Amino acid sequence: MRPQAKAAPPEPASEPQPVPTRPVKASGPPVPIPPTPARVPASVLDNGWEKRIRGGAIQPDMSIDLHGHSLAAAHAQLGRALGSALARGVRVLLVVTGKPREDNSRRGAIRAEIGHWLETSAYADRIASVRVAHPRHGGDGALYVILRRRK
Repeated sequence: MRPQAKAAPPEPASEPQPVPTRPVKASGPPVPIPPTPARVPASVLDNGWEKRIRGGAIQPDMSIDLHGHSLAAAHAQLGRALGSALARGVRVLLVVTGKPREDNSRRGAIRAEIGHWLETSAYADRIASVRVAHPRHGGDGALYVILRRRK
């Protein structure tokens, strides 16, 4: 009988270990799914809207005048106006913010904040677009807030 030779110990693997193909269960509470972000106003409308805005053919269904108000009062009034406009089925809301003074090229405080207010509004997902108004409706001192149709 021949003596058996001892098997050599396996050499350490120099290649990385394969990654398991099955997902590994994590211990702990499940990770919540983040909420879907609200839709923000689009930067582009279809050509029909663009032509009507440029040509001054847009007739606002409702308007609100914010110039002369404090920031807090203007913000609150804008929120109420958006809620009212949506309840009535309004498509175009004219928001008058006021023009800057001739001696001061800076925008007014309300005009500087209105974009942020609209983006963070409870109704942000119902706003299709925001555009500078036609000169007949206030030009640089006013905005059209175009609201989405109800589905």
